[in-house]
Formats: sequence, structure tokens, C-alpha cells
Amino acid sequence: MIKMKTHIGIWIFILCSSLASFAQNDPAAQQLLDQVSKKYDAYQTLQSDFNFSAKQPNGEMYTDQGTLFLNKKQSQYRIQLKNQELISDGKTTYSILKDDKEVQIADADNGSSSIGPNNLFTFYKSGFKYVSSDDERVGGELLRVVELSPLDTKNNYFKIKLRVNKNRHIHDVLIFDKSGARYTYTIKTLYVNNSISPSNFSFNKANYPNYELVDLR
Repeated sequence: MIKMKTHIGIWIFILCSSLASFAQNDPAAQQLLDQVSKKYDAYQTLQSDFNFSAKQPNGEMYTDQGTLFLNKKQSQYRIQLKNQELISDGKTTYSILKDDKEVQIADADNGSSSIGPNNLFTFYKSGFKYVSSDDERVGGELLRVVELSPLDTKNNYFKIKLRVNKNRHIHDVLIFDKSGARYTYTIKTLYVNNSISPSNFSFNKANYPNYELVDLR
């Protein structure tokens, strides 16, 4: 069984890829992504339930589900999964590994040169070239499809497939790793501009008794 912290490591690696300038792109794909960006740029808070699946080259499968809370203005987020949590108050990030009873503490990276959960839904705006692909139908819903290739060929992944619903919201993201692994994040629910309690974005040590704190700052 693959450890969950490996999956989150992959998530963060992907989301923290260095940005690069735009390359020549498919106009239809760019128009669609611009529409998606306009939607998400208007939201100040987001809450989303998502499913995660990983398929390894040997056929091994792993699935999980979680919830993301996001306060864009304060650069704060919380990602809850079965065996792991990530909390950022905008200054410090806490990675809570439940199986290991360990909390890893690091400085939050809110710079414009990297991508993190604060722009999870708009990561594609820079650093990729992209083209339209054929529409696909999932559960009776017709989805627009864009395939993105990173400009930085040193990344561990070579393609991202982004599917968008009729509301111009992201339905799912499929990541093609160079190892042959495939990782999929599917957005199940999306609540926008709702009030989210500040306690969601603060780390309370009392909630994690007997956990070892590892300060990586």
C-alpha cells in the first residue's frame, strides 16, 4: 500500500513547480481557460470536497477523499484527508502525519514564483503550453478537455489533462507522471464565498497530543 504522505508529497511537488512565461497556445484552449480563471479569480473563499486516486505502473490502485478550505485574501488553507492534514495560516505550514504522529512545520511559500493550494484552481495560468482535446462525457455530463504540457521539462510529469464542466468549473485534473503513474483529483463539491471560521486555518497543538513536532524552518 502506498503511504498517503507520498501522495501529498507528489501533490505539493506538482503545485510548487516553478512558473515560466507563456508559450504559443491553442486559442480555443486559452479562451476556455480564461473563462475558468475569471470564475475562480472572483472567489474570496472556497470549500471543496474532492476524490483522489493513484494508479501505479504495476496496476496498484489507491483512492482517498478529502476537503479543501481556502481563504485567498489571507493566503490560508487547510486540506483534510484520512491520514494527513495540511494547515497554513499564511505564515507557517503544518503537515500533520497521523500514522506517524508527527507534525512537520515549515515557512509558508506565498511567493508569486510558485504555485500552491492558494491557486490550486488556477495553476494552469502560467508555466504550460496547452491544446484543446475532444469533449468527453462523464455520467451524462459533457466536459470540455484541455491538455497541458509543462514548459519546464525537468518536472516529473509530462502532461496534465484538465476537464471543465458547463459552469466553467474544474471537474477533474489527471496528472501523467513520467514513471507511468497516473494521479487524478476530482472535484465533487464546490462552495464559494461562504464564511469559513478562522480556526480552520490555525494549528492547535492540543488537538494532536503525543505528536512529535519537527521544525523544518
